[in-house]
Amino acid sequence: MKHQKFSKFILLGSLYTSQYIPVMFLYQALPVFLRQQGASLESISLINLIALPLMFKFLLAPFIDSFSIARWGHYRFWIISLQITVAILTAICAFLDITNNITLAIVVLFGMILFSSTQDIATDALAVNLLKPEERGLGNAIQTGGNYLGAIIGGGGILILLGKFGWRASLLFMSVVMLLSLIPILGYREKEKVNTITFRSPVTYLQTFVKFCRRPGITAWLLIIILSTAGAGMANTMFQPLLVDAGLSLNDIALLRGVVSYSLSIVGALIAGLLITRWGRKKSLIFFTILNTIVTAGFILPGIGFRNLTTLYIVSIGFSLVFTMLTTCIYAIMMDKTTEAFAATEYSFQISVLYIGGIIPGLFSGVIVNAIGYAALFAIAAIICLLPLPIILQQDAS
Repeated sequence: MKHQKFSKFILLGSLYTSQYIPVMFLYQALPVFLRQQGASLESISLINLIALPLMFKFLLAPFIDSFSIARWGHYRFWIISLQITVAILTAICAFLDITNNITLAIVVLFGMILFSSTQDIATDALAVNLLKPEERGLGNAIQTGGNYLGAIIGGGGILILLGKFGWRASLLFMSVVMLLSLIPILGYREKEKVNTITFRSPVTYLQTFVKFCRRPGITAWLLIIILSTAGAGMANTMFQPLLVDAGLSLNDIALLRGVVSYSLSIVGALIAGLLITRWGRKKSLIFFTILNTIVTAGFILPGIGFRNLTTLYIVSIGFSLVFTMLTTCIYAIMMDKTTEAFAATEYSFQISVLYIGGIIPGLFSGVIVNAIGYAALFAIAAIICLLPLPIILQQDAS
């Protein structure tokens, strides 16, 4: 039994690590790389548009729940085929000159995120079916920890490679890592999926989402998700170019954001898993929301000029540690609100709401910074982080 539990955690850890690599390359490495090439803050903010598939991936979820090649395993089929596609697109992107062929590069990057986010639908559904309710605290810690290991590779690791070996070698390396991470899923045999979604028209298709939203407490829960990620998304988007403006090199930023901070995020995920198991969902969510407000307010320090390396490390590590705890708790509650029969649809819908909360405010963050400065933006972000608290307090304990 212990061996089976360990195996499922290894499987989920490898999948969440690999699918997060292209996402964090987009969010962490690419903004810094483009800023060093002279891109404006407004242009960097627009990178969020490439991430549109993350916000609207739930629209594909009913197809993931319904169709597959059965002999491969229902969700296993989608995971393997989509991850291979992402690895191929990453290799293609490696041979593009992003400075002279930016339009084509954006198209390929968009494809990478589209297929990676679609794979995420299948992985989340597999996780919902694999993890028992009592395993979801630790299971979502493994999920979040895997995400941040992917962030270390796709954000910090690739950023270091970009500085030392250039665009082509860095992206080819990323492609190979994603292929190697398929090894655990290749040896996994998925249990047969009995229940599937059937839809014969756009109306019945949309009803799968409408029925979910009509459940008691779901509307309030979705608002909690949006507000919990909106402030953090604004702050995190603009912290990357602030580090460049502060004079840090690619290697310095890669070490700070992509290695040290994300390594501590893995620790934060494991701590959160233990606290969620001990305290329960609601108490943990309240505690993590308050901490998230405090650490987001910490960005104000470099915003007003305290940009020595020690301050930057403290602020970055604090944010990464706490925001990971918060999202780990959110993921666990998302699973609780998801039924096994419609795992891909219901869970991916909630994940899409989470991305909407983080991405949409980030689109406007560059404009806000140019209008009122870094410090004011970070102050607004901290206030937004506190807004979910009254809604959480009104929810039933779990």
